[in-house]
Amino acid sequence: MVSADEGVLVYVYRGALFKIAEGVQVPKAGSLLFCRHLELRPGERVLELGTGAGLAAVVAARAGCRVVATDVVPEAVACARENAALNGAADRVEVRLGDCYEPVAGMTFDLICTNPPQMPTPPGRDRSDPVAAADNGGVDGWEILDRAIQGAPRHLAPGGRLVFTLFAFLGQKAAMAKLEAVGLAPRVIGREVQAFPRIGYERLDHIRSVDTEGVLPRTGLPRTVERFVVQGTKPR
Repeated sequence: MVSADEGVLVYVYRGALFKIAEGVQVPKAGSLLFCRHLELRPGERVLELGTGAGLAAVVAARAGCRVVATDVVPEAVACARENAALNGAADRVEVRLGDCYEPVAGMTFDLICTNPPQMPTPPGRDRSDPVAAADNGGVDGWEILDRAIQGAPRHLAPGGRLVFTLFAFLGQKAAMAKLEAVGLAPRVIGREVQAFPRIGYERLDHIRSVDTEGVLPRTGLPRTVERFVVQGTKPR
């Protein structure tokens, strides 16, 4: 990453150049893990929920997919559109403003992917600054993920996949059960041990209280956390 004289933050990934607008989070370890484990097939229809700067959307378009990317943040929508154009993918990436599946009502896709906010947030402690807002996942961390899972079956074509990232303290077993409950066949397709998120330290007691599968140590400061990439596949 470099900062140009004009003050524009630039991020380079897989030979593609991304401008990071004010109010849009710089891609972090979770985003890179997410992109590494996306199986992208030329000609597929792809939906990315919560595109941010458009990293995964551009990667998918460069792999030959047709992409619709959504975000609730107007600055992110404008940023992702600019980055698609910057990387010659404007004709294959359509960026829409809106919440979760609302901008794609009635549409179906071969792949739905999301690296959503999923940091458990104590009641009344959610912050609106861009860094925190990009992590706020509701009281148990599942607020946005649950909506992505619940809405996936009606927006997936037969054989389509939902792919998302998951902090281990949200519960791998819980993720499998939630996918099975909506008729998607679950499996873990990627995993990585990452540094414990800095914002997590200010919420540590709360995160431990919702860590029902006992992933985190009960005392002391965790230095790392495992992160999964989970896939749910719709039957053909």
